Amino acid sequence: MNVEATLKKDGIKNFERLDTLKINSIAKNIADKLSATFPQFNLDKETLFSKLCRVDMYYAEMEEGLAEANYYYKNSSIYFNKNIAYEDLEEFAIHECIHHLQEVKDNKNNLIRMGLSDYTEFKTTGLALNEAAVQLMASKVAEIPYESVKYYGINFSTSSPSYYPLECCLVEQLAYIVGEDILFRSTLFSNDEFKNRLSELTSPKFYRNIQKALDDLLDKEEKIIKLNNKISSVDDRNKKVDNMIQKINKLKDDVTVAFLRTQNLIISSYFDAELDRVVEAPQVDAYRKQLYNFKDYIGSADGYTFFDDFYIEKIAALNHRANVIENGGTETALEEPKNGLLAILFRKIRELLAGKPANREFERKLK
Repeated sequence: MNVEATLKKDGIKNFERLDTLKINSIAKNIADKLSATFPQFNLDKETLFSKLCRVDMYYAEMEEGLAEANYYYKNSSIYFNKNIAYEDLEEFAIHECIHHLQEVKDNKNNLIRMGLSDYTEFKTTGLALNEAAVQLMASKVAEIPYESVKYYGINFSTSSPSYYPLECCLVEQLAYIVGEDILFRSTLFSNDEFKNRLSELTSPKFYRNIQKALDDLLDKEEKIIKLNNKISSVDDRNKKVDNMIQKINKLKDDVTVAFLRTQNLIISSYFDAELDRVVEAPQVDAYRKQLYNFKDYIGSADGYTFFDDFYIEKIAALNHRANVIENGGTETALEEPKNGLLAILFRKIRELLAGKPANREFERKLK
């Protein structure tokens, strides 16, 4: 299948190439901004420009629900939705230009790797992880401010309100744990530094589970888009449309649960392992601060109490650990049980501040 036929199958057709001056302008500006935004990576502006100016760029008709811009590695080209204003093309090109810089091909032009995603297996892995990491980089380059948003009943703050917002929220949690530089370095240079560091802090199994969880989350969102497109193409409401609406509502619930489950996995996997590494007094305060500040990165929903419950449990365990450390390793304190007086008191205060009791049925769905 040729390139044009493949793109048409993906909902991209009727291409019109941008003029060379516009392509060079986009390439130069993005090269300059990437270099300025990430000075720690020692990116050479001229080398970046030399790579990016060779990327062909096109206006095209795109199916509703697709990204406003798409990079196609087989011909190293970027396709923009024809509805994008000419002066706005650069902002949309940043994400796709990063894709071009991160791709690794074999001598037959087959894609082997793109940042955090691996194409060597029968099934591509880490696609959603890579897309979110690239988008976080692009948002930083474009200096997009954080804003509070709500998707699928989940409230959170993000610098990517329009593209992969849920995935970006989760990957930003991983960046908080590992370090943003490590995440972005692996994303741009397609190496295993991020994978190895996150596996070291948690486990290799956790890394695989996170890859899969993010891919599954993105897959559910794409199914919703496809169903919405089908509904919009139907003139009259009928039983088939009603069935699709039911599927969409079910998928929306699944997205909410999948996001919160993944978030819970990140929280518990890292902070459980990190508590075991607390053996000295300075580490006690560092752990307490890191766990407390993590609240700024999570998504919340009505009835969601996992982080608050986890926080109470871990702080009680941390206090016990601190007492042991202060007494030279002698056990002098008991851990506050999950349903102990202190935990119950904190939970009641939280419920009072929230104005409603914790939703135990909702919590059950997340397990």
